[in-house]
Amino acid sequence: MTTALITGINGQDGSYLAELLIRKRYRVMGTVRRYPDRRGDDDRLRFVPKDVEIVESDLVENSSMETLLNRFRPDEVYNLAARASSSELWTDPISTGEVNALGVVRLLDAIHRVGNGIRFLQASSSEVFGNATEVPQRETTAISPRNPYGVAKAFAQWITAVYREQRGLFACTCILYNHESPRRGDEFVTRKISKGVAMIKLGLATELRIGDLDARRDWGFAGDYVQAMWLSLQQSAPDDYVVATGKTHSVREFCEIAFAHVGLRYQDYVIQDRENFRAAERAQLVGDAAKALRVLGWVPEVGFEELVVMMVDADLRLLETKTERCSSPMPLTELKATSDGASSAERGILDEDLD
Repeated sequence: MTTALITGINGQDGSYLAELLIRKRYRVMGTVRRYPDRRGDDDRLRFVPKDVEIVESDLVENSSMETLLNRFRPDEVYNLAARASSSELWTDPISTGEVNALGVVRLLDAIHRVGNGIRFLQASSSEVFGNATEVPQRETTAISPRNPYGVAKAFAQWITAVYREQRGLFACTCILYNHESPRRGDEFVTRKISKGVAMIKLGLATELRIGDLDARRDWGFAGDYVQAMWLSLQQSAPDDYVVATGKTHSVREFCEIAFAHVGLRYQDYVIQDRENFRAAERAQLVGDAAKALRVLGWVPEVGFEELVVMMVDADLRLLETKTERCSSPMPLTELKATSDGASSAERGILDEDLD
C-alpha cells in the first residue's frame, strides 16, 4: 500500500487531495499546526476523510518533519502547508517567510536525510509571477513576485528545483492558479460572494459589499487541481507544471452568475466598496497549462459557471442547516466581502489559499 503524507491537510486542497488518495487506496497521514482533541474541535478538518491519521507538526521546527518521516516512511509527500491569509501578508511577513520558504527547505532536507526514494510535491502559486513579463504565463516565464507571499513561494519553488538537481530528489512543483470550492475559507472573495448570495436569498442579509468588480482571475476548481498534483508524482521523472484553466473571469461575472442562480440581480444588492479597491495590477495572471496536458494528460473538468453554482448551492445548504439548528434567529449582520487587515494595495493578492 502506498503511503502519503500531506502537510496542511486542514486546508481546502488538503481535504480534496486526501479524498483522492483514499479512493486510490493510499494510506494517508496529514499534518496540522495544532492537534485538536476531537475532529469536531477544528471546523476545517470536517472534510478530511475519517481514514486519515491527523498529526501535529510544524514546518518551523527543524526536527519535526524528520521525526515524522522516520515514523511513517511515506512514499509521497505533498507540501500544502502555507501561510496565505491576506490579513497576515504584511502584518507578519516574517512568519510568511518562515513557513512558506524556510519551512520547505527543512522539509526537503529531512527528505534527503531520510532517503527511501520519497517523492515530493511543492504547491506553488501564480503569485510568483506577480509582475509577469508575458501573458499567459508558463513554466519558463520569469519569476517576479510583488509581495512577501509571492517571494516566499518563489524561494520554495527554486529550492525545490535545487534539491531535485543537486540532491537527486524526485521533487516537483505545481504552480497553482486561483482555485476555489465550497471548502474555501470565508475570508476569500469567491466564498464571500457565494455565502453573501445565500444569506441574501434566505433573508439573512440585505447587501453585499465588495471591492473592484472588474478584477479578473484565472479561477478553477480545487478538486481538479489536486488531480494534477497527484499525476505529477506518478511520472517517470520530476518536473514543474503550471496548473490553470487558461481563462480569466471578473468578480462581476462571478456575482452575476451567483445571483442569477437564485433568481436575483446582482445590481440590486452589490455595493462596491472603493476603500478596498486594489492598486492597479501591472500584468494579468493567467496560466498556460499546455505542459500539464501534454505530459500529465491533465485538463480541468469543472467550468467556471459550474464552480460558481456549486459554491452557492453548498452555502445555501449550510446556512439552511445552521438556521434550522438555531433556537433563535441568526442576527442580521452586514456581510462585507473584502479582506480585513492590511489595505488592498498592501495585500497584493485577491484570493490565494494553500493551507
